Amino acid sequence: MALCLKQVFAKDKTFRPRKRFEPGTQRFELYKKAQASLKSGLDLRSVVRLPPGESIDDWIAVHVVDFFNRINLIYGTMAERCSETSCPVMAGGPRYEYRWQDEHQYRRPAKLSAPRYMALLMDWIEGLINDEDVFPTRVGVPFPKNFQQVCTKILTRLFRVFVHVYIHHFDSILSMGAEAHVNTCYKHFYYFIREFSLVDQRELEPLREMTERICH
Repeated sequence: MALCLKQVFAKDKTFRPRKRFEPGTQRFELYKKAQASLKSGLDLRSVVRLPPGESIDDWIAVHVVDFFNRINLIYGTMAERCSETSCPVMAGGPRYEYRWQDEHQYRRPAKLSAPRYMALLMDWIEGLINDEDVFPTRVGVPFPKNFQQVCTKILTRLFRVFVHVYIHHFDSILSMGAEAHVNTCYKHFYYFIREFSLVDQRELEPLREMTERICH
C-alpha cells in the first residue's frame, strides 16, 4: 500500500514549515489556479503554460515555492536512509558530483555529504523565498531585475535533489509505494523548467534516459 508522504514526513524533525501564500493576494489566486489545473487531470505540459494575462514572474514565483515544498517533502521521506555513511558525497551516480558554494560559510565549492548538502540547500532556498526583496508579497512591489536568474539557480539545485533521490534512493521510493507520486512531481517540474528554459540542458543529463522514458 502506498504511504502518505505527509504521514511519513511528520516523523522527521528536519521538515520545514510550508511556505504559504496569503489568501486574497494575486499569488494565492494563481496558486489555486495552478493546483486546480494539476488536480483536473490535464496534461502536465498544458498545466505549466503561462495563463493569458498573467505575469511570468508571478507564475514562476508560485511554482518555485510549490516545487520547494514538494521536493523538500519527497527528500524528507527518505532522509533517514540518506546518511553521512551511506551518502558521504552529494552525487548522482559515479559520474556526477555536486559541490556546495554560498556567500557565507562556503565561499569556494566544497565537497559535502548528501545530507549536509541537502540541509544547506533547503535553508538557502527557504531564506530566499522568505526574503521580501527577492520574493515580494506586498501588492505593487516589483520583483528584482535578477529574479529569474535567482529562480534558475534555485531550480537547478532542486533538480539535483531529484538526481540524488532517483539514482541513490530509488529502492526507498519503491518500498514506500511512492514511485507514482515522485514521478508525477518530477514530470511537473521537468515540463515547467523546459517550458520557460529555466535550467541548462547540461544539468539535466544525469536523468536523461529516465526523462525520455517517463516524459515522452
